[in-house]
Amino acid sequence: MSQQRIDDLQPSTLSMALSIGLSAEEYHHVCRRLERTPCYAELGVFSAMFSEHCSYKSSKKYLKRFPTTGKRVVQGPGENAGVLDIGDGWAVAFKMESHNHPSFIEPFQGAATGVGGILRDVFTMGARPIASMDCLFFGSPDWDRTATIVRGVVRGVGHYGNCVGVPTVAGQTTFLPCYTRNPLVNAFTLGLLRKDEVFRGYASGIGNPVIYVGAKTGRDGVHGATMASKEFSSEGELERPTVQVGDPFTEKLLLEATLEAMRLGLIVGIQDMGAAGLTSSSFEMAYRAGTGLEIDLGQVPVREPNMSAYELLLSESQERMLLVALPENVSKLKEVFDKWDLHSEVIGKVVEGNSVRMTYQDRLVVNVPVELVTDPPMADRALVPPGDLKQRWFLDRNRLLSTSIAEKFQSVVSDFNFASCSKLVEQYDSMVGNRTESGTFDDAAVLRLRDIPEKKVRLALAADVNPRVCWLSPREGGRRAVAESALNLATRGAEPIGITDCLNFGSPENPEVMWQFEECIEGLSEACNALKIPVVSGNVSFYNDTDGNAIFPTPTVGMVGLIEGPEALPKASFYSSDLEIALMGPLEAGLGGSVLASRLFKRECGQPDDTDLAVVERMVKLCMKLRKSKIEAALHDVSEGGVVCASLEMAFHSKVEPLGFELISPAGAEADRVFFGEALPRMLVAYAPSDRVTLENMTSQSGIAFTVLGQTNESGEIRLRQGGANVLQQPLAPLKSAWATRWGKLFQ
Repeated sequence: MSQQRIDDLQPSTLSMALSIGLSAEEYHHVCRRLERTPCYAELGVFSAMFSEHCSYKSSKKYLKRFPTTGKRVVQGPGENAGVLDIGDGWAVAFKMESHNHPSFIEPFQGAATGVGGILRDVFTMGARPIASMDCLFFGSPDWDRTATIVRGVVRGVGHYGNCVGVPTVAGQTTFLPCYTRNPLVNAFTLGLLRKDEVFRGYASGIGNPVIYVGAKTGRDGVHGATMASKEFSSEGELERPTVQVGDPFTEKLLLEATLEAMRLGLIVGIQDMGAAGLTSSSFEMAYRAGTGLEIDLGQVPVREPNMSAYELLLSESQERMLLVALPENVSKLKEVFDKWDLHSEVIGKVVEGNSVRMTYQDRLVVNVPVELVTDPPMADRALVPPGDLKQRWFLDRNRLLSTSIAEKFQSVVSDFNFASCSKLVEQYDSMVGNRTESGTFDDAAVLRLRDIPEKKVRLALAADVNPRVCWLSPREGGRRAVAESALNLATRGAEPIGITDCLNFGSPENPEVMWQFEECIEGLSEACNALKIPVVSGNVSFYNDTDGNAIFPTPTVGMVGLIEGPEALPKASFYSSDLEIALMGPLEAGLGGSVLASRLFKRECGQPDDTDLAVVERMVKLCMKLRKSKIEAALHDVSEGGVVCASLEMAFHSKVEPLGFELISPAGAEADRVFFGEALPRMLVAYAPSDRVTLENMTSQSGIAFTVLGQTNESGEIRLRQGGANVLQQPLAPLKSAWATRWGKLFQ
């Protein structure tokens, strides 16, 4: 039965409800509360708003465990984006969102509209977007569709951001088999605003008009929210009609018109029409304000003929906003949007009461209480740890001992994820806006805030997660995502001040997935509490399954840091051929969940070490202290691939020629754990030999171990020594060539 042929007022049935994503329990709940059967248009409202994507019905109770307050928090979770105070009357708004399923169905438009949506979340707060990041997770490079998906997603991200004029400055890209039929596209945007000029999504003021602004409404994106709340099937037909089509040039006009209207004081409340379109924006604005709404759907600008109320309610057409204004400001508001060649139509008004009433073609098609829509029944999901967890943790020590350092080195540096991201980032404009001081290739991006002339302030941005670790030990994976993001900021000498998250998991109906989810939440919360970093916004993306196979738990963290003072940033690569290389932090680290274990045993295995969050906090403060000192140093955190990969990256990004380096595993230490171990916090530092004593004293005072591992030289080689014996000697040039070209075949 085609949805377009069903009359908006036709009484619904249970079979109708089931066909569009409601459960039998939810449908009966609605009927009981309404004391009647909802009509078809109303059924669409409940289907969208009760979806996992909109309701957070499986996750909301766990998210309450996050720390969400702090001295800098202006706006925490619950709005379009979080807002943090950065001093002198200025603030930043930022958020991360997923657009996973659409990016598999239509990679270009799925990724592009993901960027568009997160941009709108930020500028609806009154902030001008100044930087974006993307965290992309793709499947096996050998799968026949991977290259197509990668090219489409990367082009979509670059196209939308470049056209709007917001630089893409940092991010993460990971390839693992679990994402083969379920790629993840997590988009982050940060904007700058005055602290006392924050706008929120409230439908306040009885009698105030409700105004639709932006592009016209079409049929694209209908049921996008419900599509994002169910599993994929490789045999099922891809749902292309549920993917929105974006226009970044219209987005740019909408951005400028909205910010102008805000500056002129013409807006009382504002909400992006994101997932579930007009339905979610209207009901959420009414819910926050404790008001009702009356809306005439016949006033909505459309670009397709004969649209039903059902389609108008659920369309996710892009570049649209819902505003509330004072009656006397409507004509001025219309002038602003007319100037920018955008639609602005009064479609309703704020009323007393607690219901939303919507008419279409002189018929009342929606008449439901706000709280019935915005407060659906919460799901009580079972949680069960995987039965094979201890088997996952098993590491064959004999195999490790019988494999030479040279073989281990080759296996790690041949990993597909050990690669230059230049083929991706060259499609992004990272410098537009003239704020980017460093980024794309560094651990964290740094933005100059020339908008704040009062003092020298810079922002640092980083995003991170290790899916391998999250699968083997979800709680440690959560801790490590926060800790590594903080350490990435620390390499720039920044103080972490807040995070947003994008929590990507399989089906919540799977008890093992819900166990993973709760464990990751616990780990994230532990780390945020220990490091005193609030969570101010975020997103949950469930149902990342195909044919019942879930992705690895992927709780992506986007973190913002503050750099106060004029001091130069620590360097990110070897800047001379006459440097000492030292390790700050534990000399040895565990191999559980490491790249070495994955490559050597052809599976993800081993129990990851727990992160010592107290030492992480000390390390962050040490790096901030190092930036303010007169020591010239290069910093790089040690993560995937261990010390070997971290030092190679410092060499590959260096402009020094000729350049080589030597690393020594001290006598008595286990070389595997020194060179390839992956546990936090460990930081490589390269410096002039004359600064060693000062550095040793600084680290000792911070309660952090300091071990000299080697030095740079002019050999053009990497040399590894175990005690007094040479165990590896290879020229850097072919290693760098392989690293630089590894992802090139995806773009041919």
